[in-house]
Amino acid sequence: MVFYFKARPEAGDYTIFMGLDKYENEELIKYGFPEDIWFHVDKMSSAHVYVRLHKGQTIDDISEGNKVNNIDVVYTPWANLKKTASMDVGQVGFHNSKMVRTVRVEKRLNEVVNRLNKTKVERKPDLKAEREAVNAAERAEKKLLLRDKLTLLLSLHKVQSLLGSSSGFLLVAVVYHLKLCSQGLHLNSGFCNKRREEMERLEKERQTEIRSYKGLMVAEKMTSNKQIASENKSLQELEDDFM
Repeated sequence: MVFYFKARPEAGDYTIFMGLDKYENEELIKYGFPEDIWFHVDKMSSAHVYVRLHKGQTIDDISEGNKVNNIDVVYTPWANLKKTASMDVGQVGFHNSKMVRTVRVEKRLNEVVNRLNKTKVERKPDLKAEREAVNAAERAEKKLLLRDKLTLLLSLHKVQSLLGSSSGFLLVAVVYHLKLCSQGLHLNSGFCNKRREEMERLEKERQTEIRSYKGLMVAEKMTSNKQIASENKSLQELEDDFM
């Protein structure tokens, strides 16, 4: 049995949950999510409480809470929890003590505890299945990103072969960086704007070259159907190797 609670929207709208007993804690330790933050009252026999952050958030995004008077609450990301065969049921350690934080709670706020208790829901989740579903989604996302990257690289290779000049190499670099800009992955917005202008200029030059039939009918610069099929096959092989 796992107990679920809901934080106020203004506090972050997080899901808070805890196991019924130490045996349930074992399952929570085993099948936790990377977004989970583990809480425990230091040097006391108490429940393991988790806060599930939203994707992309870190431990710095959560606010401090409290429960009873004059206690220290330790908390750390789920990935930092360490479990060995010699440990008792429900017992955990830490991989890196520097990732463990402590907050001093000097006064209990009953209104906070009472409000959370009103949101309490009991469930019997399949923790293993939930974790496997997350793993499958992450693998699918990585495969999609790999496919996009390989497709982009092959496309750039074809552009470079078509132009067969110094402008071809420049265009390859510009297109690659513009791809980062369009995905919001480039850290320099000024660079993105400048490169976008450069891309537009090169595109005009390319269109002029195409209209004048320069470089299009040179045999060594042409791509055959056999070459295209070979490149597509290489893309599939690379995806299979990655997965």
